[in-house]
Amino acid sequence: MRLSELVAALPSTRVSGPDVDVRAIRTDSRTVEAGDLFVAYPGVTVDGHGFVPGAVERGAAAVVVERHVEVPAGVARVFVSSGRAAWALLTAAWHGFPSRELTVVGVTGTDGKTTTSSLIGAILEAAHIPTGLVTTVAAEIAGQSLDTGFHTTTPEPPEIQAYLRSMVAKGCQVAVLETTSHALALDKVLGIDYDLAVVTNITHEHLDFHGTWHAYLEAKARLFEGLAASARKPGVPKTAVLNAEDASFGRLSGLPYDRRFTYAVAQSADLMAREVVLDGRGMHFVATTPRGEIPIEARLLGRFNVSNALAAVGAALALDIEPAAIKSGLARFRGVPGRLEAIDLGQDFSVVVDFAHTPNSLRRVLELGRTLTKGRVLVVFGCAGERDAAKRPLMGQAAGELADAVYLTAEDPRREDLVQILGEIATGVRAAGGDPMLVSDRGEAVAAAIAAAAPGDLVLICGKGHEQTMAFGDEERPWDDRAAARAALGALGWART
Repeated sequence: MRLSELVAALPSTRVSGPDVDVRAIRTDSRTVEAGDLFVAYPGVTVDGHGFVPGAVERGAAAVVVERHVEVPAGVARVFVSSGRAAWALLTAAWHGFPSRELTVVGVTGTDGKTTTSSLIGAILEAAHIPTGLVTTVAAEIAGQSLDTGFHTTTPEPPEIQAYLRSMVAKGCQVAVLETTSHALALDKVLGIDYDLAVVTNITHEHLDFHGTWHAYLEAKARLFEGLAASARKPGVPKTAVLNAEDASFGRLSGLPYDRRFTYAVAQSADLMAREVVLDGRGMHFVATTPRGEIPIEARLLGRFNVSNALAAVGAALALDIEPAAIKSGLARFRGVPGRLEAIDLGQDFSVVVDFAHTPNSLRRVLELGRTLTKGRVLVVFGCAGERDAAKRPLMGQAAGELADAVYLTAEDPRREDLVQILGEIATGVRAAGGDPMLVSDRGEAVAAAIAAAAPGDLVLICGKGHEQTMAFGDEERPWDDRAAARAALGALGWART
C-alpha cells in the first residue's frame, strides 16, 4: 500500500520524503524488514524514537514520529502529534476500516464486561445474526475461538483490526467488543467506528494508570463521546445503554446520542427488573422494556448479574432484536469460563472459581457466596503487582467483613515484592476484624482452603478466573485456578465417577 493512502487516514500530519510502498506497519524495531513503516511513540518505560535508527538500518522505508529525528535521504518521515493514535488509524486503514462494514457494539465498565458482552453475543446467536465477539476470554469468530494473549482484554490495534477484517470475511454482521479504559486512553480503538456503547459500572480500579476515579471515568467516557464522531452507517443510529444506578450516569447521560436506553434494578429507568427471584440455579425476573415485558430466565447467579442481563437486553433492543430471541438467548446462555465456575468432583462442599479482582466485584461475589451456603465462606485471592495498589486494603476489608476465612496469596506479582502486596491486603482484612492467612504459593493456598472446608462450606477462589498463566517478574508461568482446585480435591480423594 502506498504511504500516501495510509497517511490519508490521519486527521493532520506533515510528510517529508518520497511516497513509498509500505510492506507492513511495525512498532518493534527488531521486527522491521525492508519496506516497512516504523511507528515511534513514547512508551511507559522506553521511547520508540530512540529505535528509529535501528529500524532504518533494518530497512524501514518510512517512519512515523512525534518530533524531529534524522533519517537518511530516501526514507520518508511522517510527523504526527500522537504516535499511538497514528498507529491505530494507520492499522485501521491498512485493513480497509473493517468496522465500517459491521455494526459495532462496545461494552465498557469495571466489572461485568465479559459477562455482558457474552450475553449480547448469546442473544444475537439466538436471533441468527452472525456475530464476532472479542472479550477478556477469547475472540470468537464464526465458531472459532482464538486466544487473545496473556492478561489481555482489548488487543493491540493490529490484532483487533485483523479480527474485525476476519469477521467481515466470514460474514459477520455485528461485532461485540469488550473495550477497556486502557484501550480508550491509549487510543487502541481509534479507527473503530462504534454504533452502540454499553456501560456496566465504573468503580475503583486501575488508579495506578489513570490516577483518579474521575480520570478513569473520563477514559471510559471516550467510548460514548466517540459515537457522535464515528462514521455513520445506513439505518444504524448511534445508541448508548446506560446504568441509571451507577455513578457514571451523570457524566454519560448528557452526551448527544441518536437514542439512549437506561436500565436499573432498583429504580426507575427505561428497562427495569421486577419479580426478581434468585436461587442457587440462576435467576428469574420480568424485564419491563419500551418493547413490552420480557420474562427472563438465566443460569446466572447474583443480583449483580440481573443488572448485566438488563444491560444485554438494552443492547439487544438497540439492535432491534425481537423479544423472543432475547428470552431464548439468555435462557440458553451457559456462562463464561472462570466466572462463578463451579468445580465439582463430588465433594460435600462447594468450590467456585471467579475472576473478581476489584473491591466491588470481590464484595459482590462474597455477598453472593453468603446466600449460597449455610456454612462458612472461605476465600482465596491476592492482588496484582505493578497495578492499582490503592485497592489492596479495600479488597482486604471486603474479605474481612464477609468471609469466615481469608487466604491471601500470589496473583501476578510481577516485579513487585509479594510479601509487601500481601501485607497491604492484610491491613484491610485486619481492620475489618479478620485474621488472614498469608500463603505465598497460590497452589498451597488453594489446597489449604479446600482442606479446611467442612461439609456445606463454600470455597471461593478469586482473581484469576479463566487465565492460564501467572506473571512472576517478566516471566509468564503456566497457571489455572480450576486445575489447582481439581488437584487439591483429588489429593483429598474426591473424584467424580
